[in-house]
Amino acid sequence: MSNPPALPPSAPRPLPPPATRPGLPLRAADLRGLARLAVDGVLGVTDVVEAMHHTIARRPAPLGKAPSGRPGGITGFVYRAVRGGTRVVGAGLDTVLGALPLDRHTTTPQREALIAALNGVFGDHLADSGNPLAIPMQWRVGGQPLRQPPADASDRVLVLVHGLAMNDLQWQRHGHDHGTALAQALGHTPVWLHYNTGRHISQNGRDLADQLDALLAAWPVPVRELAIVGHSMGGLVARSACHVGEGRPWRRALRHLACLGSPHHGAPLERSGRLADLALGLSPYAAPLARLGMARSAGITDLRFGNLEDADWQQHPHRHRQHHDDRHPTPLPKGVNVWLVAATRSAHTDVARLRGDGLVPVASALGEHADPARSLGVPVSHRLVVPRAGHFDLLDHPEVFAHLRDWLR
Repeated sequence: MSNPPALPPSAPRPLPPPATRPGLPLRAADLRGLARLAVDGVLGVTDVVEAMHHTIARRPAPLGKAPSGRPGGITGFVYRAVRGGTRVVGAGLDTVLGALPLDRHTTTPQREALIAALNGVFGDHLADSGNPLAIPMQWRVGGQPLRQPPADASDRVLVLVHGLAMNDLQWQRHGHDHGTALAQALGHTPVWLHYNTGRHISQNGRDLADQLDALLAAWPVPVRELAIVGHSMGGLVARSACHVGEGRPWRRALRHLACLGSPHHGAPLERSGRLADLALGLSPYAAPLARLGMARSAGITDLRFGNLEDADWQQHPHRHRQHHDDRHPTPLPKGVNVWLVAATRSAHTDVARLRGDGLVPVASALGEHADPARSLGVPVSHRLVVPRAGHFDLLDHPEVFAHLRDWLR
């Protein structure tokens, strides 16, 4: 379920930064969540070692399926004892840490980055297991939840949606934040989304649509224009929200959607991870190790081909079984100016498709696809390719900001 949205302050006047302390102060809830995650990790590794032990004892052929079952006798007893002991220790730690006083006010950019990275890699598990490290979706400014509606809010709202394993504070890079800079240049009121990037993109998209419903309903003035800027996965979450939000008031107010380095048709790195899983699964002796790779989050596996809808992953018995691009074609939102930005490490854009930005190919960022039904068909006038730039350079590149300023004007 979505949390009630907090409301942004007016722009261009920024809120003060959150209270900070040097270093990486972890809250009691953080320690409790890390302890639970460590216990889950030990249990997972124990299962892997047990499976490998069982396979070696059975001596199957080098290629083929791993033997089923678990070790018996004393060997099986030892593994059960390890698991039981780990659970007892974990329960004790959880009780002790749960009794510590809560500290909900102290944070640092380093802590925020750590929690965001953990959510990116294990976020679906954190949410499903009720781990306090799981990030709830909310509006923030300066790392702080927004609770009071601004009295002098603009009727032009700008929403910024961060990418995988990142957080709202990381929109600021080298002293520049597209949200703050665009607010100063164009008069928007910016609001930054903070969310668990390890969940399915379609789940986050549905929650974002609900948050936008509540945001506009509580806004102190009628919203004349809504614009969304998404970096990397953030662009896909925004597109997913547009798909489920058709007909809603916020969707009717949406005028601009800008995607910066978004893998509309997937990223090679995740597809390489799938191939590694398949390769490990060829041998019964290595197959248990594939479980470690498969612990990566649903948000990451959605980036294999760029899943936007529930049906894209629900049609498979397991999210790791999506071996081909069989997504349902999701069109761009009608009546919205869609702007696509890609980066390339190359010096010239004519060879951009060979290199990409280090994470996302240029063709994927520009929505190009061999299947016309999946190609986004964005005109050249609504696209930008930035040479000599990496994936994260899009967050503060002056050419990107100049185009955003012109596009959203």
